[in-house]
Amino acid sequence: MESKTDEMEGRLPAGTANLSTSALAYGALRSAANLGRALGHADTAQLYERRADTLHQAIENYFGADIQGFHTYRYFKEHQTLRHWICLPLTMGILDRKKGTIQALLTRLWTPEGLAVEAGDPQIWDRGTLYALRGIFMAGETETGLSYLRTYTRQRLVGNHVPYAVEASPEGGQAHLSAESALYGRVITEGLFGILPTGFQSFTCLPRLPAAWPEMRLSGMKAFGRDSDVLVVRSGDQIRLVVSQQNRIIFDKTNPADTAFTVQW
Repeated sequence: MESKTDEMEGRLPAGTANLSTSALAYGALRSAANLGRALGHADTAQLYERRADTLHQAIENYFGADIQGFHTYRYFKEHQTLRHWICLPLTMGILDRKKGTIQALLTRLWTPEGLAVEAGDPQIWDRGTLYALRGIFMAGETETGLSYLRTYTRQRLVGNHVPYAVEASPEGGQAHLSAESALYGRVITEGLFGILPTGFQSFTCLPRLPAAWPEMRLSGMKAFGRDSDVLVVRSGDQIRLVVSQQNRIIFDKTNPADTAFTVQW
């Protein structure tokens, strides 16, 4: 998809069509299809799904490339340097190049302050770091994701910028205490717990329970018209998901690990 700019607001080149805009548009089409079904517009939902499938293939064909030795994505057609937004396909459920992408993110772009915007560039934007952490969990690399989430948490949330993410660095000397902090919560809800809306009263849940944790709980989740508690429990090589509302269990099912649950009420 053509776009003159991206979230970097002209700080770095973005070409005439960039990976960020295309990946976000792909995610929007998938969400719009779910919304269409929830509203009873099945034909429109199918149209959006077909457009999303077409865009998925276009992203692979146009942006898919080996960049600096990694099987990942170029940011725009002429670009030959790793950019932090290679993480965006992961967060949208596009996992075709997940191995090379995660390797590139963590070995060439990760710094003590989080992800560099571009390999060799000193700029840091926490939104890229937080998107990447969410994508790593969503790609099923739970232990890796948890390790880097802990590192980031110690650096930002209990470090010099309590309790906020920073928008840009070194621009402004990290003075930007920003709304990117909301993306931290999404690392937990969408990454670790794998909760993705599919309707007004439905969602899928693909928990990524770390190996050392017997269980994890998300309490007081205000979503889908209700207040809910979500409990994930390890049961041998399977995962049990329990969703309760006002101390009443409304969903209780056990699936093989790495299998999504479908919750609806």
